[in-house]
Amino acid sequence: MPSTVVHLAFAGILAAALLGAAFSPRSVAVVFTAVIFADLDVFVSLLVPGTHRAAFHTLLLPAVAVLALAYDARRETSWLRARFGEHAPRVAWTAVAAFVFAAVGLDLFTSWGANPFYPLVDQFYSVGGTLEYSTQRGLVQTFVEIGGPDPGPQQLGTTDSYHVNSGVDPTRGAEAENVDRVFPVAQSGWQLLLVLTSPVVLWARYRD
Repeated sequence: MPSTVVHLAFAGILAAALLGAAFSPRSVAVVFTAVIFADLDVFVSLLVPGTHRAAFHTLLLPAVAVLALAYDARRETSWLRARFGEHAPRVAWTAVAAFVFAAVGLDLFTSWGANPFYPLVDQFYSVGGTLEYSTQRGLVQTFVEIGGPDPGPQQLGTTDSYHVNSGVDPTRGAEAENVDRVFPVAQSGWQLLLVLTSPVVLWARYRD
């Protein structure tokens, strides 16, 4: 399960690649804030059980943001540019991309999954599988098994039946006094590599 640190590492690489002339410590902070916001639904789950990776992991939020940014771009005078400067739209679009890929996407493509269409569709999904080329079977993918017994992403349950644990909310309902609260940083080799790579990329981009 990717930690917030891993999400930020991925977002940092996206920021370095997408911000272009808008790259600055301040713009990277905006991108990071968008990604951190998604994980704040862990606190919502204390009030509404089961909403961690649902309340703020919904793709409805970036969909609304995209519509707002598109509308602002079509205005004769952009409110974003007038209020925050010439590079503001680029920063905003990058923040939306980071939210989709580094926040929601990174969780959706793990075994714990996410609830990407909440509250319109209350269902946690996990996207997993393989994509490979075999000299005997050709191109093989198992992410979406068309015509198979379980096509599409795996359905994990709803907010009523499924709980994603965290250090803030380890179990559904009240916890025992001695409950083990785990706050992960990196839970696999590739996650640690991402965490170590991101600051190097950001530093190099800043020095460029």
